[in-house]
Amino acid sequence: MTPVLGRHPDQLNLSERRALAGKWIALELYSPVTLPLKKIEGIGDTARDCARAVQDRGLDPAHYEYVQLLPPY
Repeated sequence: MTPVLGRHPDQLNLSERRALAGKWIALELYSPVTLPLKKIEGIGDTARDCARAVQDRGLDPAHYEYVQLLPPY
């Protein structure tokens, strides 16, 4: 699987989406100042694991929303 961090969830291909179905992803919260691009910044089996992955990358987990990826169809 190609790296998915830094990519928009809609850019995932079917095999990537299937492999990540049920996982949690972190997307930067909307702010008029930052206008985030909704890039995947963390992945985890739970929202807490995902927040930890964001923190491990040196980012503030409070600035992200955590969304569970659904299967592609």
